[in-house]
Amino acid sequence: MESFLFAVNAVIPIILMVILGYFLKKRGLVTPAMGAALNKLVFRVFLPVMLFLNVYKITSPGDMDLGYIFYTVIAVVVIFFVSLPLVLLVTKKSRRRGPLLQGAFRSNFAHIGIPLAMSLFGDDGVATASLLSALLIPLFNVLAVISLSVFREGNEKLRVGDIGKGIVKNPLIQAVLLGVVMMFLREGLAAKGVEFDLLKIELLATPLNYLSNMATPLALIALGADFEFSAVGEMKKEIIFGVAMRTVIVPACGIGAALLLGIFEGAHFASFLAAFSTPVAISSVPMAQEMESDSALAGQLVVWTTLVSAVTVFLFTFLLKAIGVF
Repeated sequence: MESFLFAVNAVIPIILMVILGYFLKKRGLVTPAMGAALNKLVFRVFLPVMLFLNVYKITSPGDMDLGYIFYTVIAVVVIFFVSLPLVLLVTKKSRRRGPLLQGAFRSNFAHIGIPLAMSLFGDDGVATASLLSALLIPLFNVLAVISLSVFREGNEKLRVGDIGKGIVKNPLIQAVLLGVVMMFLREGLAAKGVEFDLLKIELLATPLNYLSNMATPLALIALGADFEFSAVGEMKKEIIFGVAMRTVIVPACGIGAALLLGIFEGAHFASFLAAFSTPVAISSVPMAQEMESDSALAGQLVVWTTLVSAVTVFLFTFLLKAIGVF
């Protein structure tokens, strides 16, 4: 029951913010043009600051357990390649294939995953999840750029260099890499007895935290402003496939394979739940819009996987507790 309540409490605030965005659109307070501009602002400013701070706040990079990190990275890459032919079969519309593929492998690790790991396994859970984020979040974004670039309409002559340029120019990837550099700089100076911490410089820390705290609510309001119930019927096949992959098939395979290996501990499985069972990342919507893919489908996948995950996260947690993992 505790796990179910956690899942519900994690999901309800997200849904309420989406409803607020939808209500504001219906009242005419947020126009489609404003929603698109808000998505662009979230993608280029607020989310990069949030990701930078998430990585920079990692306190023990030297304690990385490469085993569970290596497993998660390999699993996500395998999920990407296995999902690719399935996406080609599910939909013939090129603009929908990128968001659908992105939805299969890209979880809401930052917003829901890390708090979930902390709830399940305390400080050890959040420590393992935070360390994993330094590699997993860039991987999610690199694969997302590839997904959306390959299936972008009118890009028949897409070259590897074009995809590489999209990766290098992606503000989310840039933010995470900058966070990693600054984190190791801080730790390197500390090892030499020099204290240097951006977050202790109030003139910098305060505005950075302001911007970071705005990322999630504004992204959800923009999502609600773009959401249309009337689109569900026309996208039913894609939504059903995306929800099934993200909330049932991917976590069952990712967590099940980890159990079969028999080499991981409870804190690792808290991170696996965070990486494999949480809903589609909110940032997938502004990225889909930015890269001229079907942002409406991306938004539908975020909403419906978020709702369904309230039940599936509880079920996977219950099963892991029942077999003695937690």
